[in-house]
Amino acid sequence: MLLSLVVHTYSLRYWFPATIMLGTAPAYLLSWGAWRLLSSVLPARVYHKLDDRLYCIYQSMVLFFFENYTGVEIVIYGDIPKTKENVIYLSNHQCTADWIIADMLAIRQKALGHVRYVLKDGLKWLPLYGWYFSQHGGAYVKRSAKFNEKAMQKKLLTQTQSGAPMYLVIFPEGTRYNPELKNVIADSQAFATKEGLAVLRHTLTPRMKASHVAIETMRDHLDAVYDVTVAYEGTLGVSGQRKPAPTMPEFLCKEFPRVHIHFDRVDIKEIPSEPMFFRRWLHERFEIKDRFVMAVDWIGFGYAAAIAFGGFMGYKRKGSVMSLMAGLVFGGLSAYGAYNVSNDSKDIKFSLFAAGVLSLVMGLRYKKSGKIMPAGIMSGLSLLMVFRLLLLFMAGL
Repeated sequence: MLLSLVVHTYSLRYWFPATIMLGTAPAYLLSWGAWRLLSSVLPARVYHKLDDRLYCIYQSMVLFFFENYTGVEIVIYGDIPKTKENVIYLSNHQCTADWIIADMLAIRQKALGHVRYVLKDGLKWLPLYGWYFSQHGGAYVKRSAKFNEKAMQKKLLTQTQSGAPMYLVIFPEGTRYNPELKNVIADSQAFATKEGLAVLRHTLTPRMKASHVAIETMRDHLDAVYDVTVAYEGTLGVSGQRKPAPTMPEFLCKEFPRVHIHFDRVDIKEIPSEPMFFRRWLHERFEIKDRFVMAVDWIGFGYAAAIAFGGFMGYKRKGSVMSLMAGLVFGGLSAYGAYNVSNDSKDIKFSLFAAGVLSLVMGLRYKKSGKIMPAGIMSGLSLLMVFRLLLLFMAGL
């Protein structure tokens, strides 16, 4: 009975906001449809102005649930311009909640109504929302050889020529990064290797077509590109392995307390036009994203700091230069090893060497002296570190 009550209460955290958001969608679409008919004899600029306003009202309600209702903490690194701009928003893509993150940033510029999306073609069949997103100015695209460049250009030109404000959201990876989909990640890395690009570990290799077409088609209409990197706190497991980012239901159930967002504004004049140089520019931006969202080995860095601190205390208390040198050498080696583990959980050789040597040396010293401080504690910590690293390596196979 108690378990049933707990499960029921938990499900309400999702169903309550979902019912309101989906329940109000038909009324919203009817209001929009009425305005679409009335505005058919009016200039396109007038239609877009009220359409953006209606969209802003509905999305503000959606954002209330995703930001205020959940109580999620949004941590932004970088300065968001205070004034509205015509921009393209480029971001890494991990889950369906990424669409909401774009809205969270747009509303901080009072530009929520101007948000439009470049979506994969299959989403146009999404009930209610699929057709409306296209009418609001979004574009549906197919991947690879099926990509229709002219259709996308036509859609974007229609928007810009009517004077519609633009906050165009694009996820250049083309699909979501999910650490459980090993084959998707492997294919993405193989493509990067084939094209002579750096292999990314925590994002997928970005595809340039949609981004390049959008920027070149609207270059005279745009002010900047917003380069955004999103990291969801809680997606790093105990073993150091990445976990999937939250779905919308999980987000609404308050399972992820904090979202980290790195924001960088790039002036449109700084973005290369030539396709080859644009590809390099886009990939370099994703290399930065890859480092931002990597699974940092905080335990490894903490262990390295403890070694360095122990060596310093040995020098301060007893004047032991040997302790200081050992602390700096093994602390530095462990920190470098932690950096390698952060990028690849199987790259444990430096960390394992440092921890293994210290567990042996400090273990022998403890056996000889019988003192818990520092020999006993350090040998124990080092031995635990050895076991942890071996578990990390086996988990990554």
